[in-house]
Amino acid sequence: MAENNQQLEQMKQKYGPVLRTLEQRGVRLRNVHIENGKLLIRGEAPSQEAKNAVWDQIKLVNPSWQQELLADITVNEQAAGQAGGAQQQAQSAGQQAGGGMQTYTVQAGDTLSAISQRFYGSAGDYMKIFEANRDQLNDPNKIRPGQTLKIPVRA
Repeated sequence: MAENNQQLEQMKQKYGPVLRTLEQRGVRLRNVHIENGKLLIRGEAPSQEAKNAVWDQIKLVNPSWQQELLADITVNEQAAGQAGGAQQQAQSAGQQAGGGMQTYTVQAGDTLSAISQRFYGSAGDYMKIFEANRDQLNDPNKIRPGQTLKIPVRA
């Protein structure tokens, strides 16, 4: 089990640009894990263009990707529109309920610095997010995909 976790972390580092492309293109991840000694990435893209961008990035990272990666990316344009609306509603509700807070669900490859860059325009403000999430985080370098983080609204 520990060996699989180590292999997963190594592969996530190697394919970090792919994971960032998935996030940037709005691909909804279903699985990222090691299966039969290969990194398995399964997700749902909002468009064929997004799917193609992910595949282009995979080939840039490793032209021999077939030896270590399985990627199952489907296209569902309808679900993408619904998911985007739901995410906006959730963030809006978070701002209202949390008194100046919004929420963000951690994606594979995320760091607090990257999340800070996205929300604040500065990677260096990551400690604001860390401090707001002390109830679930003990180390700013240890966040997990699927965690829902509170993001303080910048004053």
